[in-house]
Amino acid sequence: MKSHYKVIVIGGGIGGCSTLYHLTQEGCTDVALIERNELTSGTTWHSAAQVTNFGATQTMVGLKSHSIQLYKKLAADPENPINYHHASGGIRLASTQEHLDGYNHFISLAKGMGVDFELLSPVECAKRHPLIETHELVGGLWDPLDGDIDPAQLTQALAREARKAGAEIFRHNPVEDIHQKEDGTWVLQTKNGEVSCDKLVNAGGYRVNELGKMLGIEYPVISMEHMYFLTEAIPEIEAFGKRVPLLRDPLDDFYSRQEKNGLLVGIYEQRCKTWGMDGIDPNFVNALCPDDLDRCLDNMERVFERMPCLERTGIHSIVNGPITYSADGNPLVGKTPGFDNLYSIIGLRAGLGEGGGHGKILAEIIVHGESEWDTWCIDPARFTSHANTEFTALKSIEDYQNEFRFHMPHEARPAGRLAKTTPIYTTLKMQHAEFGVVNGWERAMFFKPDADYKFEHSFRFTDTDKKIVAKEVKGVTENVGIMEVNGFNRFEIKGPKAAEWLDSLMCSNIPKTVGRIGLCYFLTEKGNVLGEATIAKLSEDTFWYGSAAAAEYKDMDWLRSHLPDEGVEITSLTNTHTILSVTGPKSRDLIASLSPRTDWSNEAFPWLTTKSVYIGHAQAQALRVSFSGELGWELHVPNEQLLLAHTLLTEAGVDYGLIPFGSMALESMRLEKGYRHWKADLITEFDPFESALDRFTKINKEANFPGKAALLAKQGQPMRKKFVTITVDCDIAAAHPGDSICVDGKVVGTVTSAAYGYRVEKNIVLGFIDPAYADEGSEVDVEIIGTPYPAVVVSDCLYDPKNEKVRSK
Repeated sequence: MKSHYKVIVIGGGIGGCSTLYHLTQEGCTDVALIERNELTSGTTWHSAAQVTNFGATQTMVGLKSHSIQLYKKLAADPENPINYHHASGGIRLASTQEHLDGYNHFISLAKGMGVDFELLSPVECAKRHPLIETHELVGGLWDPLDGDIDPAQLTQALAREARKAGAEIFRHNPVEDIHQKEDGTWVLQTKNGEVSCDKLVNAGGYRVNELGKMLGIEYPVISMEHMYFLTEAIPEIEAFGKRVPLLRDPLDDFYSRQEKNGLLVGIYEQRCKTWGMDGIDPNFVNALCPDDLDRCLDNMERVFERMPCLERTGIHSIVNGPITYSADGNPLVGKTPGFDNLYSIIGLRAGLGEGGGHGKILAEIIVHGESEWDTWCIDPARFTSHANTEFTALKSIEDYQNEFRFHMPHEARPAGRLAKTTPIYTTLKMQHAEFGVVNGWERAMFFKPDADYKFEHSFRFTDTDKKIVAKEVKGVTENVGIMEVNGFNRFEIKGPKAAEWLDSLMCSNIPKTVGRIGLCYFLTEKGNVLGEATIAKLSEDTFWYGSAAAAEYKDMDWLRSHLPDEGVEITSLTNTHTILSVTGPKSRDLIASLSPRTDWSNEAFPWLTTKSVYIGHAQAQALRVSFSGELGWELHVPNEQLLLAHTLLTEAGVDYGLIPFGSMALESMRLEKGYRHWKADLITEFDPFESALDRFTKINKEANFPGKAALLAKQGQPMRKKFVTITVDCDIAAAHPGDSICVDGKVVGTVTSAAYGYRVEKNIVLGFIDPAYADEGSEVDVEIIGTPYPAVVVSDCLYDPKNEKVRSK
């Protein structure tokens, strides 16, 4: 080893080798990979190694498509061919209408990434896969490029290509200790000596938290035991004449693929087990867990009914090995929060199938600061303090048990719940709140008519939408509503340089006058939209910075990375305060009745201003802003007085027709106003002009904000996409994020948010579209659960476009 490298990758599985390879492809060749044993000696070697195009977001589809293209290229090397069964095809079975609705959505989502799936009938499923029975089936999703690959050959190919480009690999060299010098340099003590680097990548597989302990980090990643078995030769396969497709069955919790002339069958048993939580034997290398097929017996009868050939076939061998899961099933690929030069590519549940794309994304982030795709769905910063090891274990078990069951709209599964609650959680529950989860916080989605009401998760409109959510919107519009917005990202930024510093970061103008509020945006170095912040100026040197709850670690990390040496301090109030949003035409009267010493009139307390107030004897910082588009205030209340403030408002609200409302009603109302949602409508793939944020973007301001040079360089260039509002002529369902927007059957855009607007009585879509079709009045089609519906581009604000209601006197 040299004494120093630009980048060191720890771990020689698919994640580490893919990162190493892609770093060299991005021009970074002063890199080394350090592996404690042999390459692929962890989870990679026993992977079932299925390579599918299927993903629940466009980013996941994109990275899988990249993996397929890369593996095909590597496999074609005549000197070092890889055993890659490319395009065997695969079927995901459907047993309910909900499955079909979901598959139709995923077909549309994938189409926007240039990937073609197909919906099959039960008869066609059996025709393409002659080994299955079709009882209880209503169809299936066909992936024509599905296949499998030899994991060891693939990993060695990536390593070989990386070496050719100048990377170095050191095997049998365990990392024994890691520390960081004051200048940020990482120093690794290894078995074979000390080495340092500018940037460090944790690709430690199931030993991720052994490395985490050296780094002082508890990663939200654990391992689960996973079993598959290999059968003897099956006559039907030998007679078929070609490879049978891969199969995934959400009803019977198993998958299968051809292995020689038999089958590899993997079980996702309900009696599953975590692995290694109390430590891992240092000698557990190229090793497996003891066979335990008995815990799969509950599944086996159903598996045999689906594939009767298995009843006539012997089991050749059983593989039971650890695979890693994160707290939401997606990997952690990107920069580690709290560090400027530490990265991870861990929690790779489907590492072989996705690993090529994961390595590409991480290499782009390391070298360029961002990927070509928005990578929030795999960003390590999406997990915050609640995602400890015990929480991760609960969520991993749940994900394992639901491996092939995608999340339905608004579905918040039960494991790991109550991780974050406020003092009024019980009060809202007694009001029959149906809770979802935002960054671990329990947040009310809507309020049920009674405790026994069952929330029906569906891709279609249900009674919840048409009756309950509609009623909440009506109550807010006609009287006044109250909503708890917990977990809202709230930082106090103060100091003699605070104003100058904030202004230097934003492409927008920050508020100049004490008591004023501004909506501000900040960008990546490439000039794309990184984040949105509501900034309130409380005094000459004190500001409140507010953003989406999910952005807690992401925003703090970005702000701290830009801090000057002195003159600015940041304190998080995210977990000490909670917002009570009080909104509607009677909101002023309600609040004033409890706060008589504050002048709540339009003259004294205009729109986009803030004051310190009392609600009864509860202290609050009141911001006159409204995400609903009605007259309203956000009351930021210390958590110790939250129950008091909520109780006072609820009791006084009886005289004003106060109703509680939830996030689903707010979603409907904010779409009517054209208000954006971070990481739905605001993503790092587009700049602020493409994102229709022109009025907030002050490209000629004096400050040299991040991304300014990139924006200036792009002036005069055509837009890639344009953010628009669309109304759809469809009364059976809203669109869903990722659905395609088409013209004459050609994809021209993608849905980012959608819901029914009850005040304007329109089915609304927000999304990015080719600029040629972005003018108001342009006619397009929006695909909703498999059917294109006529739609039209409209004004970006359908409700109260002059903002007369939020400015109401």
